[in-house]
Amino acid sequence: MSDTELTVEEQLRKAQTLSEALPYMHLFAGQTFVIKYGGHAMGDESLAHDFARDVALLKQVGINPIIVHGGGPQIGAMLERLKIKSSFVDGLRVTDKETVEIAEMVLSGSLNKKIVSSINSAGGLAVGLSGKDGNLIEAQKLTRTKRDPDSNIERILDLGFVGEPRRINPEILENFEENNAIPVIAPIGIGPKGQTYNINADTVAGHIAAAIGATKLIMMTDVEGVLDKDKNLMSKLSPTDVKKLQRDGTIVGGMIPKLETCLFALEEGVDAATILDGRIPHVLLLEIFTEHGVGTMITDHID
Repeated sequence: MSDTELTVEEQLRKAQTLSEALPYMHLFAGQTFVIKYGGHAMGDESLAHDFARDVALLKQVGINPIIVHGGGPQIGAMLERLKIKSSFVDGLRVTDKETVEIAEMVLSGSLNKKIVSSINSAGGLAVGLSGKDGNLIEAQKLTRTKRDPDSNIERILDLGFVGEPRRINPEILENFEENNAIPVIAPIGIGPKGQTYNINADTVAGHIAAAIGATKLIMMTDVEGVLDKDKNLMSKLSPTDVKKLQRDGTIVGGMIPKLETCLFALEEGVDAATILDGRIPHVLLLEIFTEHGVGTMITDHID
């Protein structure tokens, strides 16, 4: 086979792929997807470039993407660089006043603007903001308790300026949609007395999806999706399935809070929540514009 014939075949395959995507473009036009962006997909330059192009493409075909990004590793790196010690309790960073200032600087500053610039360079119109802007995310202090195994006494853990959403004000996001802009949101919230709170990005994405009535919540992670006990990917689950898998110990560790966020979003009216492997190039397009997708979708609508 000659080089010319091979090139034609490659072009035909690309044309076929675009043709297969057309029904999904029609289906999702005008709908809003909230995408939690983080993990390896954000730290790898090639994957970050793919993500920016994919987001710009979603907007171009009529989908309204809203990006909520994390940044735990980047915050950790900055704290280390500044020789500021930090500790974790149950996977949550204890955040004192100095640490929350660094978290805000990283999340709302350099990291947020880097994502915005990448999307704009790919042809999109992205605008960066934090939960403080327009009081988008009104927050309250996150409280956690821990039971002492010896005394069986439950005590309250003080995590400092770690927060959780109390109220989402979606009006500002609606304004961006009207102007064809793509919001890129840092998970920083504002307390009732003006306090700054660092909030888990998964939690923020779930609450924003619920508040704006998004069609989809997409959580980009560093795993394939939800796996069964034989490590096989489960492509579609109902909320009942998820709760059963939690009870029998199939779902453990860091996947539990992600799925709890997905269930919260569904309970609040979001049609579907999907956990994707952000290590796969162009994973957003594969999930949205192909028949079977590539991750785990949680939905009430099981065929």
